[in-house]
Amino acid sequence: MNQERQQEIAAIAERYARRDAGDRYSLLRPEVWQMLQERERALLTLLAKKPGRPQDWKLTEVGCGAGGNLLELLRAGFAPEHLCGVELLQERFELAQRVLPARVKLLAGDATQAGIEPGSQDFVFQSTVFSSILSDAVQQQLADAMWRWLKPGGAVLWYDFIVDNPRNADVRGVPLRRVRELFPQARVGSQRLTLAPPLARLVCRLHPGAYTVFNSIPWLRTHVLAVIEKP
Repeated sequence: MNQERQQEIAAIAERYARRDAGDRYSLLRPEVWQMLQERERALLTLLAKKPGRPQDWKLTEVGCGAGGNLLELLRAGFAPEHLCGVELLQERFELAQRVLPARVKLLAGDATQAGIEPGSQDFVFQSTVFSSILSDAVQQQLADAMWRWLKPGGAVLWYDFIVDNPRNADVRGVPLRRVRELFPQARVGSQRLTLAPPLARLVCRLHPGAYTVFNSIPWLRTHVLAVIEKP
């Protein structure tokens, strides 16, 4: 099992290395900032319903990238010393180190082996990480680690796409039935978000406002934001 995990971790790094997105994910693109703002509004709405205060919550993000999501959580009131990010790719890890406050804990490497105390986190956040893991066994190992980190009453905050991308063999959709398989003891609530990115890019060439029009059709949304609660 360790060998399979090591092989999958190496494969994930290779898949990211050969991607050349150019400016596809630039925040200056209208479809990108609308997708991001939609997800942020939905996430903040969920957090506003939770008991307690953001400055008291502890949160770890798996696959924190260059730190963008953690920066937004700081703006939402999370204390830097209560935030942790785990990042597999060294280049992204170093970018996060440069932009985040020193009191945010950053861990490099395989998240399944991250030194996070069991039962210590109010939230564990992942955004489009599981769709990049093609091994069922490694998906389960990561889900088990995230579940182990949570306090009773805590939750995994999950954002990922649910349909396969026929143009990209390096990723696969993670439907809700798979989420429930990964976290069999959890209570799972979810909502559909995010206009299918290829369609979003197309319609925003016509006019940025077209994103909202097409995104009003639920079956054109390809991602879910889920709250996976630990009893």
